[in-house]
Amino acid sequence: MELSRPALIKRVTRETEITVQLLLAGTGVSTIKTGIGFFDHLLSLFARHGLFDLDVEARGDLEVDGHHTVEDVGLCLGQAIKDCLGERKGIRRYGHAIIPMDDALILVAVDLSGRPYLAWPAEVLLSSQVGSFATELVEEFLRAFVNQSGMNLHVRFLAGRNTHHMLEAVFKALGRALREATEIDPREAGVPSTKGILA
Repeated sequence: MELSRPALIKRVTRETEITVQLLLAGTGVSTIKTGIGFFDHLLSLFARHGLFDLDVEARGDLEVDGHHTVEDVGLCLGQAIKDCLGERKGIRRYGHAIIPMDDALILVAVDLSGRPYLAWPAEVLLSSQVGSFATELVEEFLRAFVNQSGMNLHVRFLAGRNTHHMLEAVFKALGRALREATEIDPREAGVPSTKGILA
């Protein structure tokens, strides 16, 4: 089963050099080095709460800004998810989590349908920065992530005033929801779809 096999993705462009190694059936250990402190923190939360083993090493044109690095890590992590899932046989397919963190309450729901879609609420009011991290890059990361993984992802901000807490809760909830969706269902012998494929 692909879930117990690590995926290794490398991407080299004129803007970034990214290496991602992912094991879905892991224990939640991670080594994240992107050069963007808060982004590293968010990815480590995703891995810990999803119980994924995740190594990310990224070198990007941070003298420009963090956009290329964050987006390309999203592309690579999405491809790693896709590689780990293989034909998606036996998985639960759907997962969701509602995570509180102090003032923040976040809902994340995923469908490993093979069809990419991101629902990110445009009306959510976030501070523009957390440390040196531009918070608008979270949406760019998630869009790249779902496009490469073939995932339907909905994020809802149910409550929150502190941007740090809100974004931490998003990544914790994403890890928990994806953990549920990628688990093997002992009652599911094939692909969980009436079409016979997830694509």
